[in-house]
Amino acid sequence: LTLLMLLMVAAPIVVRVLEHNGQGALARGLAYISFMWMGLLFLFITASFFFDIYRLFHCLARNLSQSLLANLTLSPKGYTFLAIFISLAIAIYGFVEALNIRTEHITIKTGKLPANIEKIRVAQISDVHLGLIVGKMRLRRILDKVKQARPDMLVSTGDLVDGHMDDPEALAAMFKNIPARYGKFAITGNHEFYAGLDHALAFTEKAGFTILRGEGQTIEGVFNIAGVDDPARGPYRPDHMVSEKTLLDSLPKNRFTLFLKHQPIVSKTSLGLFDLQLSGHTHKGQIFPFSLMTKLFYRMHTGLSKLSNNALLYVSRGSGTWGPPIRFLSPPEVTIIDLVPRGK
Repeated sequence: LTLLMLLMVAAPIVVRVLEHNGQGALARGLAYISFMWMGLLFLFITASFFFDIYRLFHCLARNLSQSLLANLTLSPKGYTFLAIFISLAIAIYGFVEALNIRTEHITIKTGKLPANIEKIRVAQISDVHLGLIVGKMRLRRILDKVKQARPDMLVSTGDLVDGHMDDPEALAAMFKNIPARYGKFAITGNHEFYAGLDHALAFTEKAGFTILRGEGQTIEGVFNIAGVDDPARGPYRPDHMVSEKTLLDSLPKNRFTLFLKHQPIVSKTSLGLFDLQLSGHTHKGQIFPFSLMTKLFYRMHTGLSKLSNNALLYVSRGSGTWGPPIRFLSPPEVTIIDLVPRGK
């Protein structure tokens, strides 16, 4: 059993090696088995931990009184079977939940849009993780939500690509079939670098996205958009890349500035230079209680947050999954942001 657990823990590394050696089918099979095992193991350990806490309180109650709580107990084997049952039930629920894409709507009123603009609708996807686990079926569910919203712009805030894809041309075509008046823009996340940067960038461009790597532009003289690489870039830093502050400071003033940054980290020197930062990365933990851990690492780990200098940050829970194709108390989302001139 110990050997099996060690093999399953090492499996993600083996999966990545198989991917890079062109063994896609074998890598996919191992990925499903190992990642589901990881999810089940995590859920089992979590359930067992809560039962251990309960047993501790039970012992205290039994010593202090003959209360109802003192008589509610199981044998050690009973607790083990109950933990297994709960883990399996949550895993099944979480698998279905991961397919149930939610649409989150946000309306932001601003004085930095021309009065003749009715609204600008931006659709945000994040952390799709196209690869061995997330393929056509899951992507279709995500993009159906995008199409229903009829956005003026589609943005991907990193981790679009996670590894080997069975039919990248078909996946890219699914993105290209989405009309967006102001275009499609993307940034890199940490997984683009893990999956192989050249492969990830080639797919993203083929899908019709303009990739912002320390770059920005003004869209039809109406609003600005800028984006930066994830810090995981390491030595892949482009020669032309400038600092975040320099980038934002170079954009026309008195225009609404949309800033794409994978991790929900706000630089103090950038405050006042953007109006809305869109981020992802955290998945809101993906499987509870990991959400408690992401909250420790990222103070603003999900949803909309007001910052100083009239800036806003929105952190997506993510549209796909990484590792186990499971979500529990952290449903996947497509975010629809309506930018509306103040007074309308």
